[in-house]
Amino acid sequence: MADRWRVGGGLNGGYQLSMIGNAIRAALPDHPDPVAVSAYYISPAVAGPATVVVRPQRVGGRTATVAAELQQDSDVRLSVLATYGDLDAFPSDVRTTAEPVDLPPRDQCVPNTLAPDEIKEMAPFTQRFEMLFHPDEVGWAVGKPSGRGQISAWFRLADEREPDPLSLLMAVDALPPVTFDLGMMGWAPTVELTAHVRAKPAPGWLRLRHRTRNIAGGFFEEDCEVWDSADRLVAQSRQLALLPR
Repeated sequence: MADRWRVGGGLNGGYQLSMIGNAIRAALPDHPDPVAVSAYYISPAVAGPATVVVRPQRVGGRTATVAAELQQDSDVRLSVLATYGDLDAFPSDVRTTAEPVDLPPRDQCVPNTLAPDEIKEMAPFTQRFEMLFHPDEVGWAVGKPSGRGQISAWFRLADEREPDPLSLLMAVDALPPVTFDLGMMGWAPTVELTAHVRAKPAPGWLRLRHRTRNIAGGFFEEDCEVWDSADRLVAQSRQLALLPR
């Protein structure tokens, strides 16, 4: 596992999730796509060798359910229960009341390359992505958070690879902690994350929106929506995280 995916005291949770997701896909050739993934982050992953152990629980015609662990030495870093399937074989009809992420044109948004040096140092993994933030939601970078508890951005991989279902597992944990928009800066370790992949994304940029509505007991929830270039809601997630340290 590469140090360039570091954030705070560990490696980015979405990076870990996509690694374990790729191992699950390799074990399920007839069920290549993540559908629902619940992950518990047990201890911080570090740069270095890692092993993924996959244990199929049930393999059916339409879906398969597996348990998996990401291990380093004798330590379990991440424990996952996931359902996989073939998204191309699922019904294509869509009925939704969800509203797409509303972002200005990309040339009017704020690139992550302009992030303060302390943010780049704390989270070098962000340089693996190209993110263009809504200009009304980046005041936290200059000490002026909006207080709304929302961060949204255009998103793609830095190498400009087109998005796929596994990269959506990375996208749902790519933006800065939404607590930044509440003036709470710092690393916010994920405790649990559940992601639903609703469809294969169309080629092109993704649009991400992270929100929180409740901070209590030293934890906050972060809800994410991922929309593709065809205006489809292709992934949703909720994670519970510790408040920034």
